Amino acid sequence: MDSVRRAAVIVNPTKFEDVAAVRRQVEAACETHGWSDLLWLETTAEDPGVGQTREAIAAGVDLVCPLGGDGTVRTVGAELVGTGIPLGLLPGGTGNLLARNLDLPIDSLDKALEVALTGTDTAIDTCLLELIRPTSAQLADRLADEDDPSRNIDFDDAVDDRDDEDVREEHRFLVMAGLGFDAEVMASVPEKLKARVGWLAYLVAGLRHLKGPQFTVDLRIDGAESVHRRVRSVMVGNVGELQGGMALLPDAVADDGSIDTVLLSPEGVIGWAATIAQLTSRKRIGHRRVEHFQGAEVRVLSDKPVELEIDGDTIGSALAIRVQVDPGSLVVRLPDASESELRRDIDALSSRSS
Repeated sequence: MDSVRRAAVIVNPTKFEDVAAVRRQVEAACETHGWSDLLWLETTAEDPGVGQTREAIAAGVDLVCPLGGDGTVRTVGAELVGTGIPLGLLPGGTGNLLARNLDLPIDSLDKALEVALTGTDTAIDTCLLELIRPTSAQLADRLADEDDPSRNIDFDDAVDDRDDEDVREEHRFLVMAGLGFDAEVMASVPEKLKARVGWLAYLVAGLRHLKGPQFTVDLRIDGAESVHRRVRSVMVGNVGELQGGMALLPDAVADDGSIDTVLLSPEGVIGWAATIAQLTSRKRIGHRRVEHFQGAEVRVLSDKPVELEIDGDTIGSALAIRVQVDPGSLVVRLPDASESELRRDIDALSSRSS
C-alpha cells in the first residue's frame, strides 16, 4: 500500500479574485491524484513566503507548490534549496518565467497541478547573488542626474559605513537578475495595471524608459580579465526566455552548471529596435549592442548606483554584484519524459498543419 502523500500550496492571495474557489480547485486535483490533507498557506505583505515555506518543511510535506507571481516562486524556491523537497510550479503571476523556461503549463492551473502531483523530480541550478550598496552621497548624486527618469531611489538602501556588515547582502534567485533598464521598468509598473493588462504593462513601462541613462560597467567572468562597457542594462540568468518567446539568454539552460550574462547597449530608438530584433530572431550579428557571456561566476562593478531586480522584484540600488551558480541545488517537479516528448510531437504536427 502506498504511503500517504501530502502537498503544501503557498498562495499569494492578492493574485486571485476568488481565493476560496482556487483552493477548492487545488483540493479537487489533490484528491483525484491520491494526495490527502492539503496544507494551504497564504502569504502576507509582512511575510511573502519564507515563514510559510519553513512551516511546510517542518510539517514534513512531500511537495511544495508556490501559487503566485515570480516573486513568490523565488521566495519559496530559495527556502527549498538543499532540502530535497520538490517544487511544483503553479501559474499565478504575470510572467511565470521559471515555468515558461521549463516548458511547464502556464495557462492552465489544472494541467500544472497534474504535472506537480504526478511528474518526475529533476534537479536544477539556482544562483547566489551578493550585492554592495551605495552610500547616501552616491545616491544623492544619482538623484541630481536630470537624465534619470526612474526616480526609484530609496535612501534606506544606502550604507554609509563601509566597515558595516550590512554593506553586503545575499539573495538567491531562480530565473535572472538585472541591473539598469529592466529594474527601472519593474519598479515603475503598478500592480493594478499588471492585474488588468498582464505583461503588456511591462511593454508600456519599457517604452517610457527607453531613453534612460547608460552606465559604465566592468564585467568579469570566472576571474578572467575584465570587460569594460557602456551599457543600458546587464542581465545575469539561470534561464533566459521572456514573454513572447524572446530569448534574452539563448544559451541558458536551467541545469548546465553555468550562468549566462548579456550586456545591452542600444543608443536611441533605432538602437533599441535593432536590439529587440536581434533578441527576437535569436541571431548573433556580432554587434556590441548585444553581447553574451557564460561562466560559473559573474562580477559586475558599476560606475554609479543603478536599480537592481531579481526574478522581477526590485530590491533597490547597487554598485556591484557577484553571482555564483549553485548547481543542482533545487528539485523541481517536471512532466514524465514520455509525456514531454509526446507534447513536443503534437506541437510539431500542429505547426506543420498550420
